[in-house]
Amino acid sequence: MRSFPEPHAMSRLLPLLLLGAALGASLGGCREFGDVTASIAGSSPAQPPSDREALRAYSDHWGKVYGDKPGEKYASINYARALRAQTRYKEAVAVMQAAAVKSPKDYEVLGEFGKALADDGDFQQARDVLSRSYPEDRPNWTLMSVQGSVADRLDDHVSAQNFYRAALKIAPDEPSVLSNLGLSYALSKNLGAAEDTLKRAAAQPKADVRVRQNLALVLALEGKFAEAEEVSRRDMSEEEASRNVAAIRSMIAQNDSWRALQGGAGKKAKAAG
Repeated sequence: MRSFPEPHAMSRLLPLLLLGAALGASLGGCREFGDVTASIAGSSPAQPPSDREALRAYSDHWGKVYGDKPGEKYASINYARALRAQTRYKEAVAVMQAAAVKSPKDYEVLGEFGKALADDGDFQQARDVLSRSYPEDRPNWTLMSVQGSVADRLDDHVSAQNFYRAALKIAPDEPSVLSNLGLSYALSKNLGAAEDTLKRAAAQPKADVRVRQNLALVLALEGKFAEAEEVSRRDMSEEEASRNVAAIRSMIAQNDSWRALQGGAGKKAKAAG
């Protein structure tokens, strides 16, 4: 279902990701809407481990804690994150829904509930819940990036880009947000802006392979296959990079939606000229 591993703020989003899911293509990514926290387990939310065995142990631990304290804030958040890490989205939604019933005005609970809903594909409800997940005078850039991704999934790219720009005012040059913004431009058939934004994202010290994958995709959409391969080779062998770009090229040739993106971008360029 998902195309790109999600960028950090949507720490598994963006993320993604957005482009592939919207076009019905899949390049093997996993989740989209993630978490940016690292804190002491038991007293505040913690980030699930990436190792499979460690994740299973983490999930078992927090499942037991949650079983003893259903609806308790941190047990709910940590267990829901573990469930989402295992793509058990509906279970995560149920856990966070119970916590939200118990703490309907807790911003942290609402933020996690909104991300769980987004992971499960319930974008309309996710949009509503996330709109109440932080106070207006204390905006949360990570949640604003999630809101942008949800808006993109609802084909409201103007709102999505406004969320990303607002998030960047709080976290300037954050690569995960820039990556999401670049993908949103691509979805809007503005491949030139998408390329520029993703290059800016990839130039940041904190940029990772997921950001560069998104840049390679947009370059390929523009027909810049050699440059896309060059970007891909930063994280994979020459042979793997070649196969990766060839796969994208094949999908572009076979998928009407991908070709529509190229056509729309071409018309914009022609009009601008």
